[in-house]
Amino acid sequence: MSRPLKRTESGQREAGVRLNKFISHNTKYSRREADRLIAEGRVKLNGKVVTDLATRVTRDDKVSVNDRPIKPRPLHEMTVIVYHKPKGELVTKKDPRGRKTIYDTLPKKFAHFIPVGRLDFASEGLLLLTDNPQVADILMSSSLERVYNLKIRGSITPAMERAMQEGIKIKGKKGAHEKSTLEEMEFAPFFAYQILKNEPNYSKIRVAIGEGKNRELRRFFGHFDREVLDLHRVSFGGISLNNLPKGKTRYLTQKEYDDLHAFIKTTIEKERA
Repeated sequence: MSRPLKRTESGQREAGVRLNKFISHNTKYSRREADRLIAEGRVKLNGKVVTDLATRVTRDDKVSVNDRPIKPRPLHEMTVIVYHKPKGELVTKKDPRGRKTIYDTLPKKFAHFIPVGRLDFASEGLLLLTDNPQVADILMSSSLERVYNLKIRGSITPAMERAMQEGIKIKGKKGAHEKSTLEEMEFAPFFAYQILKNEPNYSKIRVAIGEGKNRELRRFFGHFDREVLDLHRVSFGGISLNNLPKGKTRYLTQKEYDDLHAFIKTTIEKERA
């Protein structure tokens, strides 16, 4: 039985991005190299030396390395693509264990593109990538709707529905990555959910959420002793996979670009208000 859609406001995220991330996205330096530069006092924020590795910056801040200003690309200069990530690929540049990454499949012209969030190794579906780091940061930290189709082992219970409607704070690491150290996780109410099949052996459900925490849905259902067998993201912020085959890419349509520009403009205006 399907329930009516339930829409809520997502919680606010911490403003800005880590300084090392800002430097790595806008220069040749890696995050590790950026940390070293910060620790050595070679980075200035708004004219003052900063050595705190936890420092966060916004788009209005002025950052320099070795007294050379870092100039982020204008927000209107961006290219965004949709990639239909298959299972068995990591969303990372390189894997120490030699596993396949999205960059092994993506055309070489997209080698410098930045993924907007992640999908874990066993998950598939829509992944946005952009050549503009600031756009990537805005989208990753936004509460834009992410829609997923899931298949879980077992039935969907009233307690699970209540948690989807009201939100929940959980303890434990069921469903988390084996190396995760995060013992607690808080879930905002889902934007929406629709039960497609509810059976003792396995169930299917479509959910819409406004957060992108690591393995969030696997941990949510794991809390109720339900293993997520399949996880497929079908849309992000109104941008959908449509009929894009697995392992293939497409550019945004003009309407998708127009909507994205409008969203970014509104986000910046709110931050400056």
